[in-house]
Amino acid sequence: MKGLILAGGTGSRLRPLTYTGAKQLIPVANRPILFYAIDALVEAGITDIGMIIGDTGDEVREAVGDGSQFGAQVTFISQPRPLGLAHAVKVARDFLRDAPFLMFLGDNLLRGGVKDLVDRFAGGRYAASILLTQVPDPTQFGVAVVENERVVKLVEKPKTPPSNLALVGVYCFSSAIHEAVDGLKPSWRGEYEITDAIQQLIDWGLPVDSARVQGWWKDTGRPEDVLDANRLILEDLNGQVQGLVDADSEIAGRVVIEAGAQITRSVVRGPVSIASGAVIVDSYIGPYTAVGPKVQISGTEIENSVILADSVIEDIDVRIDQTLIGRGVTVRGARKRPRALRLVLGDQSRVEV
Repeated sequence: MKGLILAGGTGSRLRPLTYTGAKQLIPVANRPILFYAIDALVEAGITDIGMIIGDTGDEVREAVGDGSQFGAQVTFISQPRPLGLAHAVKVARDFLRDAPFLMFLGDNLLRGGVKDLVDRFAGGRYAASILLTQVPDPTQFGVAVVENERVVKLVEKPKTPPSNLALVGVYCFSSAIHEAVDGLKPSWRGEYEITDAIQQLIDWGLPVDSARVQGWWKDTGRPEDVLDANRLILEDLNGQVQGLVDADSEIAGRVVIEAGAQITRSVVRGPVSIASGAVIVDSYIGPYTAVGPKVQISGTEIENSVILADSVIEDIDVRIDQTLIGRGVTVRGARKRPRALRLVLGDQSRVEV
């Protein structure tokens, strides 16, 4: 069985972070989201992986390499324009050939992995097996109608949802999907919808199976979703202190401090992940925080936050909470009078003061 991971797309809901980088490479718990997707496929026994890339393809290639770091072989497949999930299947046809495959959206996280779905698909004679979960607002998703675990109808982002079972972006397909994709026309969104292709399989009378998410699932399409995912991943953290921690600092709970990080006169209460090269001085780093490589924090309190690489945070006199800070950002408190806010913010930034 082959794998197909989608790592293209514009990441418009994560701007301004994604103006300069791939959304799938935004880290949670100091590891790119995309890496968790690759891990999930390898854990399910899928090591021959095609990866759909777009405008940020060079960055994705550099991060993933040939896949050997994950125990896999990765083939990169260029999608000139993001024209939908079914279009991604179409452009990957030469890689997939007639092999069954699992398709996984590279900005999704699944705690329970995909092995159960893969085993279920392999054990039946299905044209497709899809992963579903209940959601409070089905209008934002592809929605399935299920009878005895068989999918009988799919609707993409319906105004009046027929159920609350949403597709989570993980699908197993037989080679029959290619004929269904070939016959598609663009939807009202101008995209080739994978839900329409699966519906075609159903209309042909082919069996489409479904399974429910075990554990949790997270679509990391928005900043608040990244923070939620960071908290969920850190819940499973195993503490390990390899960096330098001075005698005046306190480390409590499950904390990872990578080699090369330095903690001075500070309190760190887990779960927390602090990457190599980070320097924490006279600060408090509270639960559910990930501090990226070469970040410098002094005179500041932070919790429930994600700080990306090479940022500097100094002398902030209120606690930073539920915050996502991008790469190379400087946040500095004003000590001189008169005190005032001085901000340089990119497009679609958000600030609460």
